[in-house]
Amino acid sequence: MPKSKRLMELMMTVNRKRRFKVQELADEFGVSKRTILRDLQELSELGVPLYSEVGPHGGYQVVRERVLPPIAFTEEEAVAMFFAVHALRHYSSLPFEAESASALSKFYLHMPGDVRDRIDGMKDRVDFITPTRRGDAPCLAILLDAAVHQKVLTVEYESKGEGKSCRRIQPVCLYANNGFWYCTAYCFLRQGFRVFRCDRIREAEYDTSGTEPLDLGEIRLSRREAEEPREPVRLRAQLTRTGVQLCEAELWLAPMLQVREDGSGAIDKDVPRADIPFYTKFFIGLGDEAILEEPEELKEAIRRKLTELLVRYE
Repeated sequence: MPKSKRLMELMMTVNRKRRFKVQELADEFGVSKRTILRDLQELSELGVPLYSEVGPHGGYQVVRERVLPPIAFTEEEAVAMFFAVHALRHYSSLPFEAESASALSKFYLHMPGDVRDRIDGMKDRVDFITPTRRGDAPCLAILLDAAVHQKVLTVEYESKGEGKSCRRIQPVCLYANNGFWYCTAYCFLRQGFRVFRCDRIREAEYDTSGTEPLDLGEIRLSRREAEEPREPVRLRAQLTRTGVQLCEAELWLAPMLQVREDGSGAIDKDVPRADIPFYTKFFIGLGDEAILEEPEELKEAIRRKLTELLVRYE
């Protein structure tokens, strides 16, 4: 077997076994222990994280995480992959920040020179702009792990209305929108699903109170469960085409939209009465691209807010 092929198969073998002895590999590949030791040294120099243990029960172990075997990309696929990761640099926080930077560096450095030249030429010609936010979100990694493995977290959350509070939550999914990261989670305090701004989660750790996790395995990012609002009020509004486009930019609002063939649309949905202050600012931002029909208390809140704003400019 050619050495290059043996190294490739050896990499896949140690990734699969995770723990092994040199003699096992020598017997499997039909070579001497000395040859396997040289091959393992080469794999280690290539970045495979190997750890050796001495003693009668010793051997080798792949530590931390496995290294995937090489994947053949076409030039177009390689360029697409590079810019997909490159676009993430606009976010001040990522669930996999260090890993994405390392992957991008490896990807770029191992490309042929002409492909690197092509990428360099495209960097100033194409980008995926995301608003740069000052606040970081230090808990993204643990939130993502809890969502994947259905674990309960104890978090310190800071909201505008309530200040700092301690919550027990079970994350369902993470998503980024308009430069911010959001976490949809079941809140054991509110006994329902809530959306949390991740930059307002200042601390998070795995819960040790014995709270039993819920079975949320069927809930996906693309199919977040709708929940009946507490103290519901009917929200009805007509939207121009521009108003629809502004609303479509808000992920939380998209399921509420009814879009007509001409591009205009409407909102007709029950919302929590407690969210009136939020919708007040939102509809003021829409300006004349929306006509609010009800509820009356939201109309009144908008009139009060606009009057306060007018006083500032008298």
